[in-house]
Amino acid sequence: MTPRPESSGPFPEQPADRRRTEPPAPARKKKQPAPASAEKPTARKTPAKKTASAAAKAATRQPTGTRAVGTARAGAGGTPRGASRTAPAAATPPVPDETPQLAPPEAEIAVSPAVDAGDRERLLHGTHHAPHSVLGAHPVPGGVAFRAFRPYARAVTVVSGGMTVDLHDDGDGFFSGLLPLREVPAYRLRVMYEGTELETEDAYRFLPTLGELDLHLIGEGRHEELWTVLGAHPMTHQGVDGTRFSVWAPNAQGVRVAGSFNFWDGAGFPMRSLGSSGVWELFVPGIGEGELYKFEITRPDGSKTLRADPMARRTEVPPATSSIVTSSRYEWGDAQWLERRAEVPAHRAPLSVYEVHLPSWRPGLTYRQLAEQLPAYVKDLGFTHVELMPVAEHPFGGSWGYQVTGFYAPTARLGTPDDFKYLVDALHRAGIGVIMDWVPAHFPRDEWALAEFDGRPLYEHSDPLRAAHPDWGTLEFDFGRREVRNFLVANALYWCEEFHIDGLRVDAVASMLYLDYSREPGEWTPNEHGGRENLDAVAFLQEMNATVYRRVPGVVTIAEESTAWDGVTRATHHRGPSGFGGLGFGLKWNMGWMHDSLEYMSHEPVHRKYHHGEMTFSMVYAYSENYVLPISHDEVVHGKRSLVSKMPGDWWRQRADLRAYLGFMWAHPGKQLLFMGQEFAQGAEWSEAHGPDWWLLDPHYGAEADHRGVRDLVRDLNTVYRATPALWQYDTEPAGFRWVTGDAADDNVLAFLRYDADGSPLLAVSHFAPVVRHDYRIGVPDDVPAWHEALNTDVARYGGSDVTNPDPVKPEPQGWHGLPASIRLTLPPLATVWLRPA
Repeated sequence: MTPRPESSGPFPEQPADRRRTEPPAPARKKKQPAPASAEKPTARKTPAKKTASAAAKAATRQPTGTRAVGTARAGAGGTPRGASRTAPAAATPPVPDETPQLAPPEAEIAVSPAVDAGDRERLLHGTHHAPHSVLGAHPVPGGVAFRAFRPYARAVTVVSGGMTVDLHDDGDGFFSGLLPLREVPAYRLRVMYEGTELETEDAYRFLPTLGELDLHLIGEGRHEELWTVLGAHPMTHQGVDGTRFSVWAPNAQGVRVAGSFNFWDGAGFPMRSLGSSGVWELFVPGIGEGELYKFEITRPDGSKTLRADPMARRTEVPPATSSIVTSSRYEWGDAQWLERRAEVPAHRAPLSVYEVHLPSWRPGLTYRQLAEQLPAYVKDLGFTHVELMPVAEHPFGGSWGYQVTGFYAPTARLGTPDDFKYLVDALHRAGIGVIMDWVPAHFPRDEWALAEFDGRPLYEHSDPLRAAHPDWGTLEFDFGRREVRNFLVANALYWCEEFHIDGLRVDAVASMLYLDYSREPGEWTPNEHGGRENLDAVAFLQEMNATVYRRVPGVVTIAEESTAWDGVTRATHHRGPSGFGGLGFGLKWNMGWMHDSLEYMSHEPVHRKYHHGEMTFSMVYAYSENYVLPISHDEVVHGKRSLVSKMPGDWWRQRADLRAYLGFMWAHPGKQLLFMGQEFAQGAEWSEAHGPDWWLLDPHYGAEADHRGVRDLVRDLNTVYRATPALWQYDTEPAGFRWVTGDAADDNVLAFLRYDADGSPLLAVSHFAPVVRHDYRIGVPDDVPAWHEALNTDVARYGGSDVTNPDPVKPEPQGWHGLPASIRLTLPPLATVWLRPA
């Protein structure tokens, strides 16, 4: 081993009373007696090599005026009194046989090897910033000083080649010794505890595992692969296997690693602070996958807190909260999917989303078991994507994943990170994209997680008014702090790059954008321009979107944003009337359409004519953003009733209204999203405790046909939708839509045309009255010779009354609704009809 360079920590200055001012006296031929406080190990009976014997004799010389250096022995070493010997593990790397080069005893002035009082106190109290400068092996005047801090150990021995040296017990777990060597040798430590013994590498002999570029990028808030440098990473460092632990905690007085490998006592595992970066690091040899760990942080006030790793990539199953050392060995099989997904932008492609809460979709299934069922079910129904409610680790299942504590760890409730990759891979191989709910707006206050992580506000804003989220009792991220922005931007990339996620639906964007969100006057402070916009959050969202789109081709970001903020889906470099650049999202949830349309459907048909504008108003702003039409989990819980139960009337009318509404939704400009259970008209609200009521589809259930009919409709809606470019190709362009009649309020009728890039049309007619209208005239273009039904929500197999237009319908030259021709249709009760050119 080469000597430790100065960059790894110089030996601290010794007090004046410990320095040698005279050359050392010649060594005595007999061993000096050990101090009373040190136990004398028994010598081995194994014959020693001549060179090792000479090294042992030289190593036992004690310069006059210095402390005892311990006992050196040739061979493998002896067993201390009261300790039993256990053989080192077979995987333990061997120590080189070369005997260290000894320095002439008169060559240098020797110093005491013991840890000085100041360092000793800081190590004992967990407040040392540079333990590597004290512990380990260091060249000093008189040779090499070895120091170890091993609480509860009975003895510590340095093993190097054919030589072993017992270090002096300095009390409180400190051991030291001075060997008259020319340079720091390759060595290991043999540590003896009551009843056992282990041989290990010394964690404090290793150079830092993080380079200057990594620390620079972290300091700048620009490390786009932050997960590769922070957290716990099994690795080989300086030829030794172990795990690197690193954590950002700039306010901490000290940080130590505690885990299953040290009986949750981090005293002997202090981490070093890497300059002004705020990052603490320690490479622990011999530690691998599966070990539990946390960081023991000494706060600025001297108190201690035990925290889960913010960058943990695997966690225990809640309610347990430890982080787990992990590495991935998963081999992906979705290369073809990844190559193809970037061919067409999401807003110009079919996108029909099935929203899933994984823990309750089929309660009790693991990720790998879900992979056997979910892709087949979604593919059968024709959805192009699934949207997974937050899978990042969260302590409370009732939050549905929206109060995240492990931003980099898939929830352990369903399996390991590689198991989650298996599920994503299975969906891709079935031709289904994966969108994941992502929650960068806030985090819970759990004392073992992010809240005041290092004793002061760190991830949250330092202003309590800015930090406290008024709606959920959580804490908002400090988007103005570059390291926090880095944590979140890298997290978005992490899910896309490591787990092949195809899209991020970003939760609660409105709460991020406005300083006065859910706050009364006096509870918020205006921005530097006197406005209510959160400029820090705007900058963060722009950076996140720009970075994701730059690094991960084919991925789409989707904003859950419920206000009239200008430019949510506009490019970040294009400024709008408000003076802001766009936020850079690919799509935005159309919350206005959702609220208005559901309000309309909740009225009795006889009253709907007074609310007709609720179904047409969405087209006033339909092209201001790139929209998704969401019927999500939020609309079918907490007393809002399931989708079918929102409809008025008896069971037949409720189902007919639901079918007509779904037909209207799938034809309306924008992408579609439907929450699980609504595809088969579940009557009860969703509960995360038991999930969808699958028993409704049991053939032995009397009303099974009613529910199966709605599910069959959803399948056919998706099938026709994907095969009809007019329904998705021009979703975001006015050229793709034309009203036929938007003012037939007395008839409860809405009719419009959709066009694809070639001008091929689809005619959608929705009739929200419970009567049959015969020979109802609808205006059409005059260049289509005949129209035929592509879909009718009233057919018998969906559970309808089977009022249809079975034959092609030919236009008449009579102009109607501002169009040069017209057709006469039979409109079924409470139904939507799609017609295409015959």
